[in-house]
Amino acid sequence: MSATQIILLIASYFGVLILISYFTGKKAGNDAFFKGNKQSPWYLVAFGMIGASLSGVTFISVPGWIEASQFSYMQVVLGYVVGYLVIGTVLLPLYYKLNLTSIYTYLEQRFGNYSYKTGASFFLISRIVGASFRLYLVANVLQIILFDELGVEFWQTVTITVLLIWLYTFKSGIKTIVWTDTLQTLFMLIAVGVAIYFVSDELNISGGNLLGFILDNDLSKTFFFDDFKSGDYFWKQFISGAFIAIVMTGLDQDMMQKNLTCRTLKDAQKNMFWFTIVLTVVNFIFLSLGLLLTVYAEQSGIDAQKDNLFPLLAKNHLGFGVFAFFLLGLIAAAYSSADSALTSLTTSFSIDILDIEKNHNEEKQVKIRKRIHVLISIILILVIIIFKYVIKDESVISKLFVFAGYTYGPLLGLYTFGLFTNWQVKDKFVPIIAILSPILSYIISVNSSKWFGFEFGFFILILNGFLTFLGLLLIKKK
Repeated sequence: MSATQIILLIASYFGVLILISYFTGKKAGNDAFFKGNKQSPWYLVAFGMIGASLSGVTFISVPGWIEASQFSYMQVVLGYVVGYLVIGTVLLPLYYKLNLTSIYTYLEQRFGNYSYKTGASFFLISRIVGASFRLYLVANVLQIILFDELGVEFWQTVTITVLLIWLYTFKSGIKTIVWTDTLQTLFMLIAVGVAIYFVSDELNISGGNLLGFILDNDLSKTFFFDDFKSGDYFWKQFISGAFIAIVMTGLDQDMMQKNLTCRTLKDAQKNMFWFTIVLTVVNFIFLSLGLLLTVYAEQSGIDAQKDNLFPLLAKNHLGFGVFAFFLLGLIAAAYSSADSALTSLTTSFSIDILDIEKNHNEEKQVKIRKRIHVLISIILILVIIIFKYVIKDESVISKLFVFAGYTYGPLLGLYTFGLFTNWQVKDKFVPIIAILSPILSYIISVNSSKWFGFEFGFFILILNGFLTFLGLLLIKKK
């Protein structure tokens, strides 16, 4: 695939997104940017959330996990089902009852201003690092396959990438994203479907025998009950999956902002129900693709593993069509996550940190929101450039991304304490508890194998939330 063809593909893709932005952005104010005017069809939200949940990291990494972890990730996905049930029956009714724009406003009403600002700040840190890491990986891939050949520097690639996202989100934010995410999810799923079709054809597997081939293969082993100390142990992954879903969807402004654009609570709950079913199936499809790619690489004597598996086979071994759809799917997966991150960061900073709804009239709010939108775009560009030129070491960057996940633990502890107790806390001490909990969790996680012969894995989120809950108990008011 030539550089010209790749550029035309990318340009056409963004042309469609900008066209959608044009039609959805007419007469759009803050209500459209933050809440989508509460007019989003629930089925569009449900389908679009699939793409936002499965970022570019998932698109590249999940197929590469099969050789080392088999289908063990499905244990986490099954846990998601329980987590989404909690979101639909506990959190969504709360958010709709309080008529929230930012979900962290609940913390102000329940505990006070320090807790409110702490929750919002932890989300901002998590999402900035997380979104930057995902975009960094995708920008790297585009740099290698296209922009190096054209003599374009990495920082220019990143700047163009983020500016394009800003361009189609700056007018109506979440109202546009509900529609663009739907399109991007469709492109991503088509890309996976095309890859499965061509790889199974190369392996001489007919469509009717495909599922049987996958289930009969040793790599499709899903359930692991043998060693409770292992990171793959079923109950550890299942319970972790439930809590991951609760905090990374239910307590995440990025994901909840889409749900809160539905017309009614009932629509939002229908969205969550169908989203759960489709996401479970889609994750199984991604793992199935990984199995087929792994078998194909082994039979063909191709050295491709982990994150290199899908990109290398798509580019060099599966033909023009697969590579074209791989690029389209990768870009769709990356931008469906990044555009909603940019919008939710703008929302949270404007409402939670600057309190624009309390302090300014509608016209002034729009001006401030537009400036914040530009500022967040610049911050994302700078963080990605720091990853590339300052830190450089991808293993360190990956650890930063993992550590950003630790910041969801304090949110889990705060919301659990708020929802399931009637106690008040000494609000000004909450930031200290929220900072100490992830630090202690990290220290315990790093040394857990040596101290306890136990690997926390995804379970670390629960430990983090538990430590936060204990800390809040220590500062509760008599």
